[in-house]
Amino acid sequence: MAPHLIGLRRDIHAFPELAFEETRTAGIVARELARMAIPHRTGIGRTGVLGVIEGGRPGPTLAIRADMDALPIHEETGLPFASQVAGKMHACGHDIHTATLLGVGAVLKDLAPMLAGRVLLVFQPAEEVLEGAAAMIAEGAAEGVDMALGFHNHPEMPCGSFGYVRGACLAASDRFDLVIRGRSGHAAHPYAAVDPIVAASAFVAQAQTVVSREIKPIHPAVVTIGSFQGGTTYNIIPERVHLKGTVRTLHEAARDTAEAAIRRLAQGLEQAMRVECALDYQRKVPPLVNDDRVLEPAIAAVRAQFGEVVEEGEPSMGSEDFSEFAARAPSFQLRIGSGAPGRDDRLHNAFYQPDEGCIAHGVQALSRAALELLSSGQ
Repeated sequence: MAPHLIGLRRDIHAFPELAFEETRTAGIVARELARMAIPHRTGIGRTGVLGVIEGGRPGPTLAIRADMDALPIHEETGLPFASQVAGKMHACGHDIHTATLLGVGAVLKDLAPMLAGRVLLVFQPAEEVLEGAAAMIAEGAAEGVDMALGFHNHPEMPCGSFGYVRGACLAASDRFDLVIRGRSGHAAHPYAAVDPIVAASAFVAQAQTVVSREIKPIHPAVVTIGSFQGGTTYNIIPERVHLKGTVRTLHEAARDTAEAAIRRLAQGLEQAMRVECALDYQRKVPPLVNDDRVLEPAIAAVRAQFGEVVEEGEPSMGSEDFSEFAARAPSFQLRIGSGAPGRDDRLHNAFYQPDEGCIAHGVQALSRAALELLSSGQ
């Protein structure tokens, strides 16, 4: 089925859709599920699709999730099937994921009599904004789920290889907006103004001490200020500055410490720098924690299918809202190598070109893992 799946991937790739806009993509998914006689529901979490495969015997429910949304990036690959939508591109490989899960659905539909339990095929919108999983879960996508499998393509790994991480695999993602209000004035007379740029600069410098001086060195954490907006010209002290930042942590204790520190620094800035601070701190998704109860049989199944091409890797401080499923049921996210020969590629890149062979490898790996997880011995 590889040529058909590659064709589907290229069709989806040529018409990328951003978060909660995936109506065309969801339509392709629904059409393919109908063709395979897999019962499904559409419009879950706005643009998500949920397929159901009933096994031949009673057993647990396994959810397998793929994300469908693209990124606001203008594609520069020059491929014949490159994005036809200006400023939008499947630069993270979610088109690969969608095609892969459709292939898994085809395989597991044929193997259904051998399965003890049922499979939910979760085609999720809006992963890039970390909101799609919660939206689908709010409409029942995780009800009755006993375990879950996720997966992501990894261009730093060659196509045909696989990876895994024990325990915390991806970081919690939190973000904050800090508006610092001073008093505008002439740049030549700063004593008659209250400079929010100086105050904001002090906050940026102090925020760098959160990780180095407040969080345990063995607990990885990142605090990054990604946007600093204030002022319009050379000789005016502005009224306000707007900072945007992100906080990534692998442990809940570090997550709590970082939030408390950011709040304290903003509060202290008011007294120290004579400004007013309005902080909006949002917790987005928890860390993605792989559970050995799913990881071990899944990895054993992948090794049984492919041999010793599965390696243990390191956690990443990137984030992924599959963690919303993992917070509700034992879960595991498989890393699938997508690196093409002779390319040094990376995700979220206008030139990203994964090796499409990773689709067939992903189908085999995930189908074999599902078969193992839903065997009569589980």
